[in-house]
Amino acid sequence: MIKNLTLFLLLSLTTAFAISAQPLVTPEWVYNNPDKEQMVILDLQDAKTYKLYHIPGAINSSYDDWQGESEKKIAHQIPPIPQLEKLIGSLGIDNNTHVVLVTTGTSAVEMACATRVYWTFKVLGHDLVSILDGGMTSHGQGTYPLQNGINKAETKVFKANVRANYVPDAKAVQVALEKGALAVDNRSPSEYMGIYPGNGKERAGSLPNAVNVSYDWLTVNGSATFQSLDNIKKIYAANNLSLTGAQINYCHTGHRASLAWFVSHELLGNKEARLYDGSTSEWAIDHSLPMEDKIQLKH
Repeated sequence: MIKNLTLFLLLSLTTAFAISAQPLVTPEWVYNNPDKEQMVILDLQDAKTYKLYHIPGAINSSYDDWQGESEKKIAHQIPPIPQLEKLIGSLGIDNNTHVVLVTTGTSAVEMACATRVYWTFKVLGHDLVSILDGGMTSHGQGTYPLQNGINKAETKVFKANVRANYVPDAKAVQVALEKGALAVDNRSPSEYMGIYPGNGKERAGSLPNAVNVSYDWLTVNGSATFQSLDNIKKIYAANNLSLTGAQINYCHTGHRASLAWFVSHELLGNKEARLYDGSTSEWAIDHSLPMEDKIQLKH
């Protein structure tokens, strides 16, 4: 009986490892990971830079492939599910593949490409996904080998198991706010205050009662390396943002806010944090939805 119990525990631990992955990994982890046959390093650099240098074996994918247009003609939104399934399969990824996302590592806005793709995998029900903290910049500071040229992937089959609650539309966001969820504006303070109104079609200002935590405050000096958890908690506290509870992260198109969502949902473990994909691109053009223009400049 003890033998059977031991076997059961080992199988349980193996299964738990197989269905989840740590959100952030280091260059050391990538280099020393023993299970590389079940891992795809997904390089999100532009094709020219990728061809010059990348982690050995990495597969390249343009960030543009991970963006589409919504039914309301809002740009830079999550693409249709069948399109994503085909894209992911073409990159050699199936439902058992651990995906490690890599950017060049130049800035927070670039790291947001990785967090946005990470969120997309989570929407599709795929939890075997991690991000290389610091990107290629951090990798290049070590003694790890690089590669040039182009790697081709063997096409596999990926099937999505969509988590619809990860993609709230404007109506769902409004309901959540009315029920007490906190809107977290991850744009710049100027956008939050209403100094910059967006693309001309959008109203200036923020969602009702929003707090402002600019996404690039959550990385070290606006780089592609995340702040320590201790520093993140101090930043949240200084801006009256709770570490727990229902929250809606938004920016202009869901790009910058994905980095802040990643911090709250994945690093801090607040599973009530949600990313608003449409953000102000959707919200601010609908005059039936409330907004706060804090200084009411004439635009």
